[in-house]
Amino acid sequence: MPKGDKLSNMRHSLAHLLAAAVLDIFPDAKNTIGPAVENGFYYDFDFKTDARGKEHGSKQITEAELPKIEQKMREILKTWKNFEGKEATAEEARKKFADNPYKLELIDEIEKKGEKITFYTSGKFTDLCRGEHADDAKEMQEAGWKLDRIAGAYWRGDEKNKMLTRIYGLAFGSKKELEDYEKQVEEAKKRDHRKIGKELNLFTISEAVGAGLPMFTPKGTAMRNAIVQKIYSIQKKYGYEEVWIPHITKPELYKISGHWDKFGDELFKVKGRESEFVLKPMNCPHHTQIYASIQRSYKDLPVRFTEATTVYRDEQTGELLGISRVRAITQDDGHVFCAPEQIEAEIEIIADIIKSFYTSLDMYKEGDFRVLISLRDEENSEKYLGTKEIWKKSEEILENMAKKMNLPYTKALGEAAFYGPKLDFMFKDAIGRQWQLATIQLDFNMPERFGLEYTDRDGSKKTPVMIHRAIAGSLERFLSVIIEHFAGAFPFWLSPVQVKVLPVSEKQFEYAKKVFDELKSADIRAEFDDSNDTLGKKVRTAKTEKVPFWIVVGEKEVLEESVTLESRDKGKVGVLSVKEMFQTFPTF
Repeated sequence: MPKGDKLSNMRHSLAHLLAAAVLDIFPDAKNTIGPAVENGFYYDFDFKTDARGKEHGSKQITEAELPKIEQKMREILKTWKNFEGKEATAEEARKKFADNPYKLELIDEIEKKGEKITFYTSGKFTDLCRGEHADDAKEMQEAGWKLDRIAGAYWRGDEKNKMLTRIYGLAFGSKKELEDYEKQVEEAKKRDHRKIGKELNLFTISEAVGAGLPMFTPKGTAMRNAIVQKIYSIQKKYGYEEVWIPHITKPELYKISGHWDKFGDELFKVKGRESEFVLKPMNCPHHTQIYASIQRSYKDLPVRFTEATTVYRDEQTGELLGISRVRAITQDDGHVFCAPEQIEAEIEIIADIIKSFYTSLDMYKEGDFRVLISLRDEENSEKYLGTKEIWKKSEEILENMAKKMNLPYTKALGEAAFYGPKLDFMFKDAIGRQWQLATIQLDFNMPERFGLEYTDRDGSKKTPVMIHRAIAGSLERFLSVIIEHFAGAFPFWLSPVQVKVLPVSEKQFEYAKKVFDELKSADIRAEFDDSNDTLGKKVRTAKTEKVPFWIVVGEKEVLEESVTLESRDKGKVGVLSVKEMFQTFPTF
């Protein structure tokens, strides 16, 4: 959510209100920071430390106390009108928060930066704050909000610091929006990819292997392969070529690319007998070296590399979630090396691949997707590679392309990659949540850092432009989104089992097996149910497993050399010949 908009300001104001209520009920608590976040707000508290940083034995709260705190918030809110700001000296600020070591640390930091120190007061509550609040407390009274849950959070996000108590709240512009969101959350619980993944036997996470390192069963692997094959089949006509790279590298590669500084503690380091290596967190630096392995001329460009390969990042355990946030990340990766005059055509090609792929999932529909032009935050330019001029040029190219391709776009300040701006494709799932999945990233910086070249028409040496692209992105995260979007009822091309063959009894096994073999020969992912269960139970199992089609084979079908085809989505299709059965299956 953009800082400073009306909803964000209201959520920030509610964080102040939460702090006021907590301190009223628990005067020994120390309030730290409380920002607006997506869907609401939070505030972090220390319920156990005194002004000297020592434990004083104060109680730790539980979620059972949230109703009491929320009630106190509503009582206090009746006494609030607006927020009044006031500048203060560092000395005044330290005096005001003398018993709060967290606020004192923030004051020291603000003073060192030479920034203004400001207090904001509403009612009897005053907090150290930069501003951006609701203009009128009535906005908070009319909004839809509630306290949601409690979690642990390290002070300043650093696990070396003290663990604080974070209280989360939900907040929306109206009570109706809050109700709609809560319904969405309940529906999301039913669709949770961890629950459905277990029910459909798609993946497993073992303590013996480690958190964030999922393993995929034959069914889950079939889905992963189907995704990669679908993307490869679409992009093949555009001249993409597959490459392969090792999973480790010397640290110097990532020091040149900038990933060493960017990923820092997220890098897995590998100690060899003579040298130190790192597990790759990204593939692009490796791909630059394949490009650089031979001399290139303008006639060779564009060069288009693609690879589905795993990268590794040492994510904190508390941030891991099923297969949506993992340590082993399989990227559907691609890199284009081209001349500047080829940029627009290459972006159009990638956008066309994205359109084709998401059309096959019925997700590329007007109103169900949008594009973010992810830009650099100029106020924090030290976070990015390259010059201001290069960034301005890159960002203008992407915006012009978004207009040319009639993409529904908005700008997102500060969301660029550290080496270049992006077109991030956002897709809406079945219950209305937005997910960033595909991306096109324009990079003038990395080719220059690696000294990449091509010989131009006039014989001069030029630096190519690099376009990073992902269609599905991380296969693990993509699958988590798709499992929840379809609630396990996948389209035919993606289903781990596409057809189940259900013989009524052992008498039909021979003919049913013949049909099954024909399905397998046609590369249909089929299963043969040779259990002793009744036909009714076999059908119920196929429905529970959300198989797109199942074939019933009884005495009549054996005599007629036919099958009875039933569909998950359309019910009974009818009695068909085997040839007619194949013609019934979706083609894409």
